[in-house]
Amino acid sequence: MSGNTKKKAVMLGLGLDNEDGHKRVTRGDNFVISGGSEETHEHMTETAIKVNEKLSAKGRRLEEISGKEFVDIIQEVSNR
Repeated sequence: MSGNTKKKAVMLGLGLDNEDGHKRVTRGDNFVISGGSEETHEHMTETAIKVNEKLSAKGRRLEEISGKEFVDIIQEVSNR
């Protein structure tokens, strides 16, 4: 990586249970949620927002954490 290149990370949620024909896409600071039923899309969006809130509270950014830390945060915000 050159000195001017910054690491970036994005959460991508892809819902496959859409049967109503609506095309749902939600974009946030570091996430994109696409597809899914209304319920699934909403759940994925809420999860991404909670991950961002948790990272912000820790003073961290998505690209700064390890895969294990990401999984731990996902499990934590999903168990509420």
